[in-house]
Amino acid sequence: MALFRATVKRVVHMNNVRLEPGMQVEFSSMNFHPLSANEGKEVIDAFQRIYGVDIKAARANSSMFIDVVKISK
Repeated sequence: MALFRATVKRVVHMNNVRLEPGMQVEFSSMNFHPLSANEGKEVIDAFQRIYGVDIKAARANSSMFIDVVKISK
Protein backbone atom coordinates (compact mmCIF):
# COMPACT_ATOMS: atom_id res chain seq x y z
CA MET A 1 0.00 0.00 0.00
CA ALA A 2 1.38 3.41 -0.99
CA LEU A 3 0.89 6.87 0.45
CA PHE A 4 -0.39 9.61 -1.89
CA ARG A 5 -0.89 13.35 -1.66
CA ALA A 6 -3.74 15.04 -3.56
CA THR A 7 -3.54 18.81 -4.06
CA VAL A 8 -6.11 21.19 -5.56
CA LYS A 9 -4.58 23.00 -8.56
CA ARG A 10 -7.06 25.84 -9.07
CA VAL A 11 -10.19 27.46 -7.66
CA VAL A 12 -13.37 25.43 -8.05
CA HIS A 13 -16.76 26.80 -7.00
CA MET A 14 -19.74 24.69 -7.98
CA ASN A 15 -22.83 23.33 -6.21
CA ASN A 16 -22.01 25.29 -3.02
CA VAL A 17 -18.59 23.64 -2.79
CA ARG A 18 -15.49 25.82 -2.93
CA LEU A 19 -11.99 24.44 -3.35
CA GLU A 20 -8.90 26.63 -3.13
CA PRO A 21 -5.51 25.98 -4.70
CA GLY A 22 -3.16 24.33 -2.23
CA MET A 23 -5.79 22.37 -0.31
CA GLN A 24 -4.25 18.95 0.13
CA VAL A 25 -4.89 15.59 1.70
CA GLU A 26 -2.78 12.49 2.24
CA PHE A 27 -4.21 9.00 1.96
CA SER A 28 -3.11 5.43 1.38
CA SER A 29 -4.15 3.38 -1.62
CA MET A 30 -3.42 0.09 -3.30
CA ASN A 31 -4.31 1.61 -6.69
CA PHE A 32 -1.62 2.91 -9.03
CA HIS A 33 -3.84 5.84 -10.14
CA PRO A 34 -6.22 6.54 -7.22
CA LEU A 35 -7.93 9.46 -8.98
CA SER A 36 -9.11 7.26 -11.84
CA ALA A 37 -9.68 4.01 -9.91
CA ASN A 38 -13.22 3.55 -8.57
CA GLU A 39 -14.15 7.02 -9.82
CA GLY A 40 -11.62 8.55 -7.41
CA LYS A 41 -13.42 7.27 -4.32
CA GLU A 42 -10.30 7.30 -2.13
CA VAL A 43 -9.51 10.91 -3.06
CA ILE A 44 -13.16 11.96 -2.62
CA ASP A 45 -13.28 10.26 0.80
CA ALA A 46 -10.04 11.93 1.90
CA PHE A 47 -11.29 15.44 1.06
CA GLN A 48 -14.59 14.66 2.79
CA ARG A 49 -12.79 13.42 5.90
CA ILE A 50 -10.28 16.30 6.15
CA TYR A 51 -12.22 19.33 4.84
CA GLY A 52 -15.85 18.17 4.89
CA VAL A 53 -16.28 18.94 1.17
CA ASP A 54 -17.56 16.71 -1.60
CA ILE A 55 -15.24 17.17 -4.58
CA LYS A 56 -17.49 14.90 -6.64
CA ALA A 57 -20.44 17.29 -6.18
CA ALA A 58 -18.13 20.09 -7.33
CA ARG A 59 -17.20 17.94 -10.33
CA ALA A 60 -13.57 18.35 -9.40
CA ASN A 61 -12.57 14.70 -9.12
CA SER A 62 -10.32 14.81 -12.19
CA SER A 63 -6.69 15.54 -12.97
CA MET A 64 -7.79 18.88 -14.38
CA PHE A 65 -8.42 20.12 -10.82
CA ILE A 66 -6.53 17.69 -8.56
CA ASP A 67 -2.87 16.69 -8.72
CA VAL A 68 -2.08 13.31 -7.14
CA VAL A 69 1.49 12.26 -6.39
CA LYS A 70 2.87 9.16 -4.74
CA ILE A 71 4.93 10.13 -1.71
CA SER A 72 5.99 6.70 -0.40
CA LYS A 73 5.76 3.01 -1.14
